[in-house]
Amino acid sequence: MCGIDYTIPMAWPEDSLTDGEEIVTSFRQHWKLLVIPIGWFILAMAILIFVLAFDWWTVAEWVIVVVVVGGAIWFIVRPVVSWLTTRYVLTNERLMTRKGLIAKSGVDIPLERITNVNFSQTMFERILGAGDLLVESAGLQGQSRFANIPKPDDFSSLLYKVREERSVAMQGGRAAPTADAIEKLRRLKDLHRDGVLTDAEYEEKRAKLVGEI
Repeated sequence: MCGIDYTIPMAWPEDSLTDGEEIVTSFRQHWKLLVIPIGWFILAMAILIFVLAFDWWTVAEWVIVVVVVGGAIWFIVRPVVSWLTTRYVLTNERLMTRKGLIAKSGVDIPLERITNVNFSQTMFERILGAGDLLVESAGLQGQSRFANIPKPDDFSSLLYKVREERSVAMQGGRAAPTADAIEKLRRLKDLHRDGVLTDAEYEEKRAKLVGEI
Protein backbone atom coordinates (compact mmCIF):
# COMPACT_ATOMS: atom_id res chain seq x y z
CA MET A 1 0.00 0.00 0.00
CA CYS A 2 1.26 3.46 -0.85
CA GLY A 3 -0.25 5.00 2.28
CA ILE A 4 -2.26 7.67 0.47
CA ASP A 5 -5.04 9.21 2.58
CA TYR A 6 -8.24 9.43 0.54
CA THR A 7 -10.20 11.06 3.36
CA ILE A 8 -12.06 14.15 2.16
CA PRO A 9 -10.87 17.13 4.21
CA MET A 10 -13.49 18.86 6.33
CA ALA A 11 -14.51 22.40 5.53
CA TRP A 12 -14.01 25.28 7.92
CA PRO A 13 -14.89 25.61 10.77
CA GLU A 14 -15.07 21.86 11.44
CA ASP A 15 -11.41 21.40 10.45
CA SER A 16 -10.34 24.02 13.03
CA LEU A 17 -11.96 22.42 16.06
CA THR A 18 -9.89 20.89 18.84
CA ASP A 19 -10.70 17.65 20.67
CA GLY A 20 -13.91 18.13 22.65
CA GLU A 21 -14.71 21.47 21.00
CA GLU A 22 -18.24 21.83 19.67
CA ILE A 23 -19.95 24.50 17.57
CA VAL A 24 -22.67 26.40 19.44
CA THR A 25 -23.73 28.66 16.57
CA SER A 26 -22.38 29.86 13.23
CA PHE A 27 -23.60 32.74 11.09
CA ARG A 28 -22.76 35.35 8.46
CA GLN A 29 -23.29 39.10 8.66
CA HIS A 30 -26.83 40.48 8.41
CA TRP A 31 -28.54 40.34 5.02
CA LYS A 32 -28.97 44.13 5.01
CA LEU A 33 -25.46 44.34 3.58
CA LEU A 34 -26.86 42.87 0.34
CA VAL A 35 -29.49 45.58 -0.16
CA ILE A 36 -27.14 48.11 -1.78
CA PRO A 37 -25.47 45.53 -4.11
CA ILE A 38 -28.94 44.39 -5.23
CA GLY A 39 -29.84 48.00 -5.96
CA TRP A 40 -26.67 48.42 -8.02
CA PHE A 41 -27.47 45.18 -9.87
CA ILE A 42 -30.94 46.42 -10.84
CA LEU A 43 -29.47 49.72 -12.05
CA ALA A 44 -26.73 47.97 -14.06
CA MET A 45 -29.23 45.65 -15.73
CA ALA A 46 -31.47 48.59 -16.64
CA ILE A 47 -28.53 50.43 -18.24
CA LEU A 48 -27.38 47.34 -20.17
CA ILE A 49 -30.90 46.64 -21.45
CA PHE A 50 -31.20 50.26 -22.60
CA VAL A 51 -27.81 50.14 -24.39
CA LEU A 52 -28.43 46.74 -26.00
CA ALA A 53 -31.69 48.02 -27.46
CA PHE A 54 -29.69 49.94 -30.09
CA ASP A 55 -28.93 48.08 -33.33
CA TRP A 56 -25.81 50.02 -34.20
CA TRP A 57 -23.03 49.99 -31.66
CA THR A 58 -20.80 53.01 -31.27
CA VAL A 59 -17.62 53.61 -29.31
CA ALA A 60 -19.64 55.42 -26.69
CA GLU A 61 -21.90 52.40 -26.21
CA TRP A 62 -18.89 50.12 -25.80
CA VAL A 63 -17.47 52.52 -23.20
CA ILE A 64 -20.78 52.47 -21.32
CA VAL A 65 -20.83 48.65 -21.30
CA VAL A 66 -17.23 48.46 -20.04
CA VAL A 67 -17.94 51.02 -17.31
CA VAL A 68 -21.13 49.20 -16.25
CA VAL A 69 -19.38 45.81 -16.11
CA GLY A 70 -16.45 47.27 -14.15
CA GLY A 71 -18.82 49.01 -11.77
CA ALA A 72 -20.79 45.79 -11.32
CA ILE A 73 -17.63 43.94 -10.30
CA TRP A 74 -16.69 46.62 -7.78
CA PHE A 75 -20.09 47.54 -6.35
CA ILE A 76 -21.90 44.18 -6.68
CA VAL A 77 -19.54 41.20 -6.87
CA ARG A 78 -17.01 42.44 -4.31
CA PRO A 79 -19.48 43.08 -1.42
CA VAL A 80 -21.42 39.87 -2.17
CA VAL A 81 -18.21 37.79 -2.10
CA SER A 82 -17.19 39.55 1.12
CA TRP A 83 -20.58 38.68 2.68
CA LEU A 84 -20.33 35.06 1.56
CA THR A 85 -16.77 34.61 2.86
CA THR A 86 -17.20 36.27 6.27
CA ARG A 87 -18.20 33.83 8.99
CA TYR A 88 -18.57 34.08 12.76
CA VAL A 89 -18.48 30.89 14.82
CA LEU A 90 -19.08 30.47 18.55
CA THR A 91 -17.88 27.21 20.07
CA ASN A 92 -17.81 26.01 23.65
CA GLU A 93 -14.17 27.20 23.82
CA ARG A 94 -13.76 30.32 21.67
CA LEU A 95 -15.24 32.93 19.38
CA MET A 96 -13.85 32.68 15.84
CA THR A 97 -13.90 34.99 12.82
CA ARG A 98 -12.81 34.20 9.27
CA LYS A 99 -12.78 36.62 6.34
CA GLY A 100 -11.61 36.43 2.74
CA LEU A 101 -11.74 34.15 -0.28
CA ILE A 102 -8.09 33.96 -1.38
CA ALA A 103 -6.27 36.19 1.10
CA LYS A 104 -7.80 35.20 4.42
CA SER A 105 -7.73 36.69 7.90
CA GLY A 106 -9.19 35.60 11.19
CA VAL A 107 -9.43 36.19 14.91
CA ASP A 108 -9.81 33.60 17.67
CA ILE A 109 -10.83 34.79 21.14
CA PRO A 110 -10.79 32.21 23.96
CA LEU A 111 -13.99 32.53 25.99
CA GLU A 112 -12.14 32.69 29.29
CA ARG A 113 -10.38 35.88 28.13
CA ILE A 114 -13.58 37.76 27.32
CA THR A 115 -14.13 40.44 29.95
CA ASN A 116 -17.02 42.45 28.56
CA VAL A 117 -19.57 42.36 25.72
CA ASN A 118 -21.54 45.38 24.48
CA PHE A 119 -23.99 45.63 21.60
CA SER A 120 -25.38 48.68 19.81
CA GLN A 121 -28.34 49.17 17.47
CA THR A 122 -29.87 52.15 15.75
CA MET A 123 -33.65 52.39 15.57
CA PHE A 124 -33.58 51.19 11.95
CA GLU A 125 -31.29 48.28 12.86
CA ARG A 126 -33.66 47.22 15.65
CA ILE A 127 -36.45 46.94 13.08
CA LEU A 128 -34.24 44.81 10.83
CA GLY A 129 -32.75 42.78 13.68
CA ALA A 130 -29.17 43.89 13.02
CA GLY A 131 -26.44 45.67 14.96
CA ASP A 132 -22.84 45.72 16.15
CA LEU A 133 -21.12 43.79 18.93
CA LEU A 134 -18.01 44.97 20.79
CA VAL A 135 -16.11 42.21 22.58
CA GLU A 136 -13.45 43.25 25.08
CA SER A 137 -10.87 40.67 26.01
CA ALA A 138 -7.69 40.36 28.03
CA GLY A 139 -4.51 39.99 26.03
CA LEU A 140 -3.32 41.39 22.72
CA GLN A 141 -6.73 41.60 21.05
CA GLY A 142 -8.09 44.25 23.41
CA GLN A 143 -11.31 45.03 21.57
CA SER A 144 -12.90 43.21 18.63
CA ARG A 145 -15.86 44.69 16.77
CA PHE A 146 -18.35 42.44 15.02
CA ALA A 147 -20.24 44.75 12.67
CA ASN A 148 -23.65 44.16 11.12
CA ILE A 149 -24.46 40.86 12.79
CA PRO A 150 -28.01 39.46 13.13
CA LYS A 151 -29.74 39.91 16.52
CA PRO A 152 -26.70 41.20 18.47
CA ASP A 153 -28.67 41.31 21.74
CA ASP A 154 -29.55 37.62 21.53
CA PHE A 155 -26.00 36.69 20.55
CA SER A 156 -24.62 38.77 23.43
CA SER A 157 -26.77 36.81 25.90
CA LEU A 158 -25.73 33.51 24.33
CA LEU A 159 -22.06 34.50 24.45
CA TYR A 160 -22.33 35.32 28.17
CA LYS A 161 -24.02 31.99 28.83
CA VAL A 162 -21.44 29.93 26.94
CA ARG A 163 -18.59 31.87 28.56
CA GLU A 164 -20.01 31.14 32.01
CA GLU A 165 -20.31 27.44 31.17
CA ARG A 166 -16.71 27.51 29.97
CA SER A 167 -15.61 29.12 33.25
CA VAL A 168 -17.44 26.47 35.27
CA ALA A 169 -15.84 23.70 33.22
CA MET A 170 -12.35 25.18 33.72
CA GLN A 171 -13.00 25.49 37.46
CA GLY A 172 -13.79 21.78 37.65
CA GLY A 173 -17.53 22.27 38.05
CA ARG A 174 -17.29 25.20 40.46
CA ALA A 175 -18.58 28.51 39.16
CA ALA A 176 -16.00 31.26 39.00
CA PRO A 177 -16.71 34.44 40.99
CA THR A 178 -18.46 37.05 38.92
CA ALA A 179 -17.02 40.53 38.49
CA ASP A 180 -20.03 42.02 40.26
CA ALA A 181 -19.60 39.80 43.32
CA ILE A 182 -15.87 40.57 43.50
CA GLU A 183 -16.59 44.29 43.35
CA LYS A 184 -19.15 43.97 46.17
CA LEU A 185 -16.61 42.14 48.32
CA ARG A 186 -14.07 44.87 47.66
CA ARG A 187 -16.51 47.62 48.66
CA LEU A 188 -17.53 45.65 51.75
CA LYS A 189 -13.91 45.41 52.80
CA ASP A 190 -13.47 49.16 52.31
CA LEU A 191 -16.52 49.87 54.50
CA HIS A 192 -15.13 47.62 57.24
CA ARG A 193 -11.72 49.27 57.02
CA ASP A 194 -13.28 52.74 57.28
CA GLY A 195 -15.19 51.71 60.39
CA VAL A 196 -18.65 51.87 58.81
CA LEU A 197 -19.22 48.17 59.53
CA THR A 198 -18.37 46.34 62.73
CA ASP A 199 -16.42 43.10 62.68
CA ALA A 200 -19.60 41.08 63.18
CA GLU A 201 -21.49 42.95 60.45
CA TYR A 202 -18.59 42.58 58.07
CA GLU A 203 -18.25 38.83 58.63
CA GLU A 204 -22.02 38.33 58.30
CA LYS A 205 -22.29 40.23 55.00
CA ARG A 206 -19.08 38.72 53.69
CA ALA A 207 -20.31 35.18 54.38
CA LYS A 208 -23.58 36.00 52.62
CA LEU A 209 -21.78 37.32 49.50
CA VAL A 210 -19.41 34.36 49.38
CA GLY A 211 -22.39 32.04 49.60
CA GLU A 212 -23.95 33.72 46.57
CA ILE A 213 -20.86 33.23 44.39
